[in-house]
Amino acid sequence: ITTADSSGNLNIQSGGSTVVAVTATGVAVTGTLAATGAITGSSTVAGSTGILYPLTSGTAVASTSGTSIDFTSIPSWVKRITVMYNGFSTNGISVPIIQLGSGSPTTSGYLGSTSQTSSASVNCANFTTGCALSYSVNSATTQRGAIVCFLISGNTWVIAGVGSWSDNTVTTAASSGVTLGGTLDRVRITTVNGTDTFDAGSVNILYE
Repeated sequence: ITTADSSGNLNIQSGGSTVVAVTATGVAVTGTLAATGAITGSSTVAGSTGILYPLTSGTAVASTSGTSIDFTSIPSWVKRITVMYNGFSTNGISVPIIQLGSGSPTTSGYLGSTSQTSSASVNCANFTTGCALSYSVNSATTQRGAIVCFLISGNTWVIAGVGSWSDNTVTTAASSGVTLGGTLDRVRITTVNGTDTFDAGSVNILYE
């Protein structure tokens, strides 16, 4: 049974109970909502555990020039960001790092370390200006991997991930944490010295 009230609201009833109510402010469904096609739109969906946000992909950027790559305008509701890099390389030996930011990249206060394991040795070091993708690097190396940034509470984030080298039996593991001065809105990929230039590969982010 379909009814309409004096305000123009549309109600669909089953067994005397309204199961779908269509009003000027939206559609309310009592029970399970099933869709056979895509549900599209720019709004969020409220679930039993809170707001359900979409998994959103950034636009892949070629890391073939410049000294830094920025992903900006990240929404304030984001709780997790994955930074992916493929065939990533620079023209020098300064270690690549990931920096988070609010308004601008945060360049200090990171607490963590990165280890690098090869068939010959194991090395590790602390990095305070960002989360390092590796312990060391050379200009012939290309790297592949993913780093995930998690919001703990407030503006405090933890960062962790793994990667590998293309030209050697090297695996890297990174972990760090930082408290930002405000709500995160950007991610930067750069190097410790900030002057080495990207010369190969691509990077992208996923956020949710």
